[in-house]
Amino acid sequence: MQRLIIAITGASGVIYGIRALEILRRVPDFETHLILTPSGARTIIEETDYSVAMVRKLAHHEYNYKDIGAAVSSGSFKTAGMLVAPCSVKSLSGIAHCYNDELVVRAADVCLKERRRVVLLFRETPLHAGHIALMDQATRNGAIIMPPVPAFYSRPKTVDELVAQTVGRALDLFGIEVNIVKRWTESAPAVTAGKKHRAK
Repeated sequence: MQRLIIAITGASGVIYGIRALEILRRVPDFETHLILTPSGARTIIEETDYSVAMVRKLAHHEYNYKDIGAAVSSGSFKTAGMLVAPCSVKSLSGIAHCYNDELVVRAADVCLKERRRVVLLFRETPLHAGHIALMDQATRNGAIIMPPVPAFYSRPKTVDELVAQTVGRALDLFGIEVNIVKRWTESAPAVTAGKKHRAK
């Protein structure tokens, strides 16, 4: 059984974390472990047609963002690593400085100390020197900074296709193949876009 921690924080772009949960739901013998911050929940309401309850149900397991005694807060709990999608400046700062006051940062810090992969879809632009310094420090700690920059060589026709390409590339970094990435010089896979959900 493979496990991946997925954190959805309060930056714009919560659809990346949602789509990762949807895609991994279809992968056999795979568990997703969700940490959803209050700001992330607020952004789900503002940016998508999903309800917060719908997003929570996509995960196999979910933890309170304040529960630093959760399973994912220990290195003895084996995972493939952690995807923070999207990653807010606050979360990036905490991970860069090992400020483990909440579960997102604690879980990321645990993955880094265990030399597991941590991928941060840092969603901020433009950048000032403080942002760049944080990205540098998080990278020195072992994290991978992956701004969700769209790949236009795939000739996307919809926003869903742009999102799926980015999520697929993020999952590539964990060695998880979900057959949704249009790879350079290869034919496009049949992308199954997420269904549109109305909040209830």
